[in-house]
Amino acid sequence: MKTYILAIILLAGLWVSCTPSSKKSEVQVTARDTSVTPATSYSDLFIDSATMEKFIAVQEYKDSLANRLRSFYNNRNYQCAWFFKEGIAEYATTFYEMYNDYISYSGDSALYNSRLQQLYDSAVSGNLKPNDSIIAATELLFTAQFFRYATRAYQGSNQLDAKELDWFIPRKKVNATALLDSLLKNKGKNLSAYEPVNKQYNLLKQQLVKYYEIEKTGGWPLIKADKKLYQLSDTAASLKAIKKRLYLSGDLSNADTSAVFTKELQQGIKDFQKRYGLKEDGIISTALITEMNRPVQQRVQQLLINMERMRWMPAQPATDYLLVNIPEFRLHVFEKGKHAFAMNVVTGSVIHNTVIFSGTLKHIVFSPYWNVPSSILKKEVLPAIARNKNYLALHNMEWNNGGIRQKPGPRNSLGLVKFLFPNSYNIYLHDTPSKNLFNESTRAFSHGCIRIAEPKKLAQFLLRNDAAWDSLKITSAMNAGKEQYVNVKEPIPVFLGYFTAWVDGDGKLNFRDDIYGHDKKMKARLFNK
Repeated sequence: MKTYILAIILLAGLWVSCTPSSKKSEVQVTARDTSVTPATSYSDLFIDSATMEKFIAVQEYKDSLANRLRSFYNNRNYQCAWFFKEGIAEYATTFYEMYNDYISYSGDSALYNSRLQQLYDSAVSGNLKPNDSIIAATELLFTAQFFRYATRAYQGSNQLDAKELDWFIPRKKVNATALLDSLLKNKGKNLSAYEPVNKQYNLLKQQLVKYYEIEKTGGWPLIKADKKLYQLSDTAASLKAIKKRLYLSGDLSNADTSAVFTKELQQGIKDFQKRYGLKEDGIISTALITEMNRPVQQRVQQLLINMERMRWMPAQPATDYLLVNIPEFRLHVFEKGKHAFAMNVVTGSVIHNTVIFSGTLKHIVFSPYWNVPSSILKKEVLPAIARNKNYLALHNMEWNNGGIRQKPGPRNSLGLVKFLFPNSYNIYLHDTPSKNLFNESTRAFSHGCIRIAEPKKLAQFLLRNDAAWDSLKITSAMNAGKEQYVNVKEPIPVFLGYFTAWVDGDGKLNFRDDIYGHDKKMKARLFNK
């Protein structure tokens, strides 16, 4: 099964939008719905609006949270959400467990409220009466904590500036009120159907729990190599530690304690190499052991960093879209929300980072000219012309309106086709004559644009519903030597993302190197407090 990142990016659900957050409170207080009466209400218990206002004042809530509480209870005409005459609702326990679970795995202690635990314990004791004052206090604190939980758990830390972290895909916003309404409507059941979080987030959370358990038991053993390479049938004491390491991370199914390099170990090494984007040769090298020896605490932080990014993304889409995961060096193509195929890509180098952003692919250009960017013209082409007056002719280039462009053809730096999603970064997908680079494990070589390994396959996918284009016509246009623009009938979203940890289609946890240092930057914000 192909390795891919499950539907990471795209549409907003009922409570999700992709507009940038504002520093001012965006929560407007809605009018009170007086049509809700004891005869028509969901709950048979009500609280007094004055009681709520006193609660807000005592808690000193900011306007955004205070207004969210006011709107929520105005819409209900102050009927209780968490209580009935019989006692506290069952779904209150559902939320309370979600809340505690989040604090446990995320380490977000700022959300913890000891008073909530005290009130919850009293409520579930079964000794409360409908007129007990503790009901109003528990009701209001539960709602306030739900709103705080929903924002932090599903939207991400508001202390992080995504743009300052070089992330230019708009962060999603969560409508916590609509989410709470859904929880109440569904009585806490079938949460996955309306939870505003990307599926990948929960997959990473499951892996995080496993890594926490490894960490609690002391982590994996430090491997001390006594030679540079280990291959099939070798015998060495260090192979015992390697086998234990692979067993803990799930790459070996059996706890083999022998010192022999078996076929099972060879397959386990290949599985590990695949998960880390390394050459799958089944050989244990010094570099591989270095990767294995990275402490489990480092991997835990890497998981938390990528879970934070996943919280910024909308939930799973059901449309066509393209996703480039920069650290993975792969383009993933989704058709109606399902993974269709993937291909290798070459991304920007460490000096010329590919920007993390989103756009809409609208045009395909067959047999393109390459208009040399001013930075490349100044730093590379003009000095080359100064050294060799025949440089332009040798590279099939020409002067054009004061600039230089490369003519269409197989030697063109953009190859035979490019795919445009207009943006201010001048980044696009394109073919390349340098096919050999796709065989490298690390493929950060470009000036920022994305070179793709199978351009014709992508063109066929994008034009598959256009009767004017078939395989032969696409091949002909790619090799015509004359530039031709084609509008895509159904423009498709494109996302250039940055994920160094994810769970693939086989349920395997993948890790990649932090090639641009974005993880390092976020780590300093999340953990160095």
